[in-house]
Amino acid sequence: MNITLKQAEAAVAAAKAKAEELNTLMNIAVVDSGTNLVAFVHMDNAWLGSIDISQKKARTARYFNMPTGEIGNLSQPGGSLYNIEHSNGGLITFPGGVPLKNAVGEIIGAIGVSGDTVENDHAVAQAGADAIA
Repeated sequence: MNITLKQAEAAVAAAKAKAEELNTLMNIAVVDSGTNLVAFVHMDNAWLGSIDISQKKARTARYFNMPTGEIGNLSQPGGSLYNIEHSNGGLITFPGGVPLKNAVGEIIGAIGVSGDTVENDHAVAQAGADAIA
């Protein structure tokens, strides 16, 4: 299964609305199940450095089919995934990336968000994910 453009646009719209609710500026990336970029938004004046981070968060969440914050917990020194962030051309292992699932629970892509605190990044990404099912 793969995310459609319509679903990706819905995820971006919901994430952007959450960012506005939190009064923050974000970069929002949606990738398909093969980690190809499907939709992207750079909110006016959002950090330029977060463009790459948002896309890497989305890809990281899809590569491992779990939120990037969970990967971060496993990649701490002594953890089972220690140093994994150096694989796959560079991963992002802090919150803000979330797998996207269809109505029957199949992973169809992922969303990555960057531009503020990791707590807000995750909240915005989750709002985008919640708009899919």
